[in-house]
Amino acid sequence: MVRISELARAAGVGISTVRFYERRGLVVPTARSHGGYRHYDQEALKRLRFIRRAARLGFTLTEVEQLLSASTTPDVGDVVTGKVAEIEQRMNDLDRVRLALLDVAENGVRDQCPVVAALSD
Repeated sequence: MVRISELARAAGVGISTVRFYERRGLVVPTARSHGGYRHYDQEALKRLRFIRRAARLGFTLTEVEQLLSASTTPDVGDVVTGKVAEIEQRMNDLDRVRLALLDVAENGVRDQCPVVAALSD
């Protein structure tokens, strides 16, 4: 069991972020001390790390909430299907930019920069 400051430090977030996620129901203190201090277990740390990774990958907080609640509401198919389509589109865009950057590295910039052309489609 750790206090909120230790949890925040271990997860690489601020205390206010932990409190925000607590208000949203994403992280729940396991217990409170007699003095009112919040205490969290390892599951809270796992959840915070998952939330951060998901956010870096482009998941919205609402999508994260839906994924975390999947154990109680197994019908998250629409969310997952939509996110897969979004990820595939992003991968296609990134591949076009990667190829354009390789072209610039090999051939230099010509009439129109290949990166601009790749991002304009």
